[in-house]
Amino acid sequence: MYKHILIPHDGSELSMKGVQQGLGLAKELGAQVTIAVVSQPYPLQSAATVDSWAKGQKDFVEDVIAKAKAAAKDMGIEVDAYRATNASAADAIIDAAATMTCDLIVMASHGRRGISRLLLGSQTSEVVSHSPIPVLVVR
Repeated sequence: MYKHILIPHDGSELSMKGVQQGLGLAKELGAQVTIAVVSQPYPLQSAATVDSWAKGQKDFVEDVIAKAKAAAKDMGIEVDAYRATNASAADAIIDAAATMTCDLIVMASHGRRGISRLLLGSQTSEVVSHSPIPVLVVR
C-alpha cells in the first residue's frame, strides 16, 4: 500500500505521537520512513547573531532527529532524515514529500477549531489542504 512515509517532527510531545503512529504504521507495512524537521530562518528583528541563531537551529534539528531515530530504533526501524529551513513548515513538508518521493505523510495536530485555529494557524491544516499525496492526521 504505502511504500515511503514522511513523518514531520517539531520536537514537541504531540509531534512525537505522530512519530510513534507513523513508525508503527511503517513497521506494519514494511515501508521506508523519512523524518522531516523544519527549522526557522533567521528572523530579521532578532537579538541573536546570525551565527548563534544558526547554531541553535542546527542543535535543535539534530536533537529532534536523534529522538525520532531512537524511537525508530526501539521499534526495529531504520529511518532517514530530511532537514529544511523555511518560514512555512507546511510548504517545507510538502516539498520534502515530493523530493523524497513519499506516498504518505503522517503528522500530528492539536485539533484546534474556531478562533484559536485562526489565531495560531495550523501547519497540519495547510499540509492537508495543499498536499498532492494522502495525509494521515494523528490527534
